[in-house]
Amino acid sequence: MRIPAHSVCTAIRDDIVAGVYERGGRLTEELLARRYGVSRVPVREALRTLEAEGFVVTRRHAGACVAEPTEQEAADLLEMRMLLEPLGAARAAQRRTEAHLKVLRGLVRLGQERSRRGNSEDLRSLGGWFHETLAQASGSPALTSTLAQLRHKIAWMYAVEAPANPAESWAEHGGIVDAVARGDSERARAITALHTERASAVHRLRFPGGGGGRPERVRTSQRPVNMTGLRH
Repeated sequence: MRIPAHSVCTAIRDDIVAGVYERGGRLTEELLARRYGVSRVPVREALRTLEAEGFVVTRRHAGACVAEPTEQEAADLLEMRMLLEPLGAARAAQRRTEAHLKVLRGLVRLGQERSRRGNSEDLRSLGGWFHETLAQASGSPALTSTLAQLRHKIAWMYAVEAPANPAESWAEHGGIVDAVARGDSERARAITALHTERASAVHRLRFPGGGGGRPERVRTSQRPVNMTGLRH
């Protein structure tokens, strides 16, 4: 059975994000085909897709290699997310379905429960699912796809510290869902903007200065998030 190129693409992308392939390292079609148990055709297609997404570059005499993004490129990704996540939330308030609301509310309940137990790994996964579902609720495939790519690339370039107060973070998630449920796009946008800015402040570059070493704290124009003023 022929394995589709998008499945191979997902596998290679996940391994790049996980650090299986070093930044700047070569990605030969033959070795990739052997690793994933496929022919070179879907590997070739997958590499073209990953190059368009910015995970792979083609170099003369070397072929496909893992990209080596600069600190500025990494910072730009966080800025893009801070602009697009609030837009997605505002659109979700206008276009969400009851199915979206059911999933979002369920994730908030789980997140609040896990935050009381202090399980940071569970919370990270739940947070990812929450924002993915919120993007899907925007009703915009282009926006959903762009945000998904941003999440993958940010996970590759940054390590994320656990929030100091996970219960407060999940209270913000709950506030976003409440606004989306009421169809209040401006409130959904405002809470999401504050939440995303706070989240960006706990990201640390995995490769500061283009090399190894200690992850560097991301500098943002973070303002304290005052949820009191955002609650009804």
